[in-house]
Amino acid sequence: MNKWLKALEDCLEKGRVLTEVADLYSYSFDASFGEHLPEAVVQVKDKYEVARILKLANEYGVPVYPRGAGTCLSGGPLPVHGGIVLDLSKLPARIDVRPDDLTVTVSPSVRTGDINKEAEKHGLMYAPDPSSAHVATIGGNLAENSGGPRGLKYGVTKDHVLGLEIVTPEGELIRTGGQTIKNVTGYDLTKLIVGSEGTLAVIVEATLKLMPKPPAVRTMMVAFNEVRTAGEAISRTLTSGVLPSKLEFMDQACVVAVEQFQPIGLPVDAAAIILVELDGPEEALKVEQEKIEAIMKDMNAKDIIIPESDEEAAKLWHARKQVSPAIAKIKPTKVSEDATVPRSKIPDFMDRLQVIKEKYDLEVVAFGHAGDGNLHPNILCDQRDADEMKRAELAVEEMFEAAIELGGTLSGEHGIGTMKAPFMEMELGDVGVDMMRRIKQVWDPNNILNPGKIFAEKGQKLVLRND
Repeated sequence: MNKWLKALEDCLEKGRVLTEVADLYSYSFDASFGEHLPEAVVQVKDKYEVARILKLANEYGVPVYPRGAGTCLSGGPLPVHGGIVLDLSKLPARIDVRPDDLTVTVSPSVRTGDINKEAEKHGLMYAPDPSSAHVATIGGNLAENSGGPRGLKYGVTKDHVLGLEIVTPEGELIRTGGQTIKNVTGYDLTKLIVGSEGTLAVIVEATLKLMPKPPAVRTMMVAFNEVRTAGEAISRTLTSGVLPSKLEFMDQACVVAVEQFQPIGLPVDAAAIILVELDGPEEALKVEQEKIEAIMKDMNAKDIIIPESDEEAAKLWHARKQVSPAIAKIKPTKVSEDATVPRSKIPDFMDRLQVIKEKYDLEVVAFGHAGDGNLHPNILCDQRDADEMKRAELAVEEMFEAAIELGGTLSGEHGIGTMKAPFMEMELGDVGVDMMRRIKQVWDPNNILNPGKIFAEKGQKLVLRND
């Protein structure tokens, strides 16, 4: 037995260190591509255990891979160099709402959707709403800086974090930020850690901002005969002075897939549909809705549908959430990307996606948070077809190139992980990536915390095949 493994078992009670092959395979994958076996899995129960494990791992030079619910789409928790998977999902789930301060303190094992449920009991809300909120943990959302439909109006996860308690790679517990809205003491380590994908520290507690729940909500569905016109309508809406809480896009393939999966009467003959949600005082919403209707009519919308009840509106939003499972019925493998472009460039990006689709003879569908330019082009393919997967790899690379050429970014909310690491220099340049490597070196001099993520290793390429 490895000395480090014996030391690990000695510092934890029996049954907390998993080394059986079946257990290791259970932690060898996430929701992206790739499979890597760890040498051990540790299910921690408190922050002091996290500190002891990291201190031991740092002493022996053993890689540690923090993991939440395993819903990551970029390979964030994959144990690419073996070592230890640190399972944080077993930590006691704690949600401490402070209504008078408009804050909530949570443990990383809490499901993100449960935070909002607790906030609503006090007439408040936690704004970030990733589609996986019902299964993903807040620790994973913090690590990946997750977004969601409401990101258009309320921002992504980092915009709602006031403070953290973290364990450094050397096993030290420290706090960043605090309980206050204003805090400019020194470097903003909180913002540095959020979105660092577990490469700098392990988050063991977070204090998040809450806000009053809007008094009223209105939903609209708008259908278009042309995808480009839908994109132009989005830009027109966002420069009108009206800021929707959600502005979502679905192309025709997505609409058809949802109707075949769970039909509710979506317009399958439309080239694209836009879902709009407005929130705020009822009087203001009436004016904003009329303004958006006028814009959509001016843009020659095929149809404008206003739900007559909350139940009808809920069905439309449920249909949007069914896109991912619905398109998965078309082909067995789904490559889900989240390249993001400036909102004014959405029509151009959609044109580029069509060219890529035809060039590589692939089924490409698009949906996502069009209000902030965060689209989710999905390539539908079959992992058993090596040639098709090779074409998919080339198509993904061209999608990233297109996004960056249009002034966009590799990722709006899925993170970099292993999937996008080979493309970092494409966006940031050699010097930009080197500066990030220097930060990593200072925080984690022995490179034990989530190595193999964000920074590409020599010769690393995107691989979607199981060769």
